[in-house]
Amino acid sequence: MSTISFEYFPPKTAEGKAALLDKTTPALLDLNPGFFSVTYGAGGSTRDSTFGVVAALCERGIEVAPHLSFGGDDADTMAALLQRYRDLGVKRLVALRGDMPSGTGGPGQLVYANELVAFIRQHTGDHFHIEVAAYPEIHPQAESYASDLHYLKLKLDAGADSAITQYFYNVESYFYFLDQCAAIGIDKPIYAGIMPITNFANLARFSRNCGAEIPRWICQRIEGYGKDDESIRKFGIEVVTQLCQTLLENGAPGLHFYTMNQVDPTRQIYQNLGL
Repeated sequence: MSTISFEYFPPKTAEGKAALLDKTTPALLDLNPGFFSVTYGAGGSTRDSTFGVVAALCERGIEVAPHLSFGGDDADTMAALLQRYRDLGVKRLVALRGDMPSGTGGPGQLVYANELVAFIRQHTGDHFHIEVAAYPEIHPQAESYASDLHYLKLKLDAGADSAITQYFYNVESYFYFLDQCAAIGIDKPIYAGIMPITNFANLARFSRNCGAEIPRWICQRIEGYGKDDESIRKFGIEVVTQLCQTLLENGAPGLHFYTMNQVDPTRQIYQNLGL
């Protein structure tokens, strides 16, 4: 049985948080996900709002995985945050290198994800199931394909239990990536990250920054719809449904939906898949 999970980002307003918890979450819970993850801004810039969403989900008895990165924090601050999550009953984390917030210094301050995984294990033992990030189309800052695989293995060897990929639309890149991971001894689950296509302009801009390729045929088809948002939405649902179907039929261990705090796109894909 494949693991299905959903990702949120912490809303910036009280109204947004209330809508996420009282409307979006009950609707997505009907889809019976394994867990929800909650993102963490550069350098912990959303630490308090992330913690607030995580705490509210925990109060509702929902399995939740906070994203975590050192950023500009010191070891004592990070250890205290880990204890706060333990006190909430959190059992799962997503450990990331993350990025420093602007104006806080150079890259020498970064704590890499394998170091964060080792830190979590040192301070909490086996309490947490730890997820890390993987990049089928390779991290935009990676020196090479081989080096990116090497760093993923370092994270898993440091004690991570599984990985979640950046989203992608080239299904071949994911399965080739799994083959290459297996070839260097990686045997832990690597869940496929899924981004429903909603606002295509925003998606294209974000994809350029994070190194996720949108195939030319998808871009051409969407451009052909012009300002027909409903046709773009339907086409996006169709494309991502087919992607998910291929992944599940060919043995992907799970799907992690980047929901963008929306219900309908993910729910429609779910229904199309018969999940």
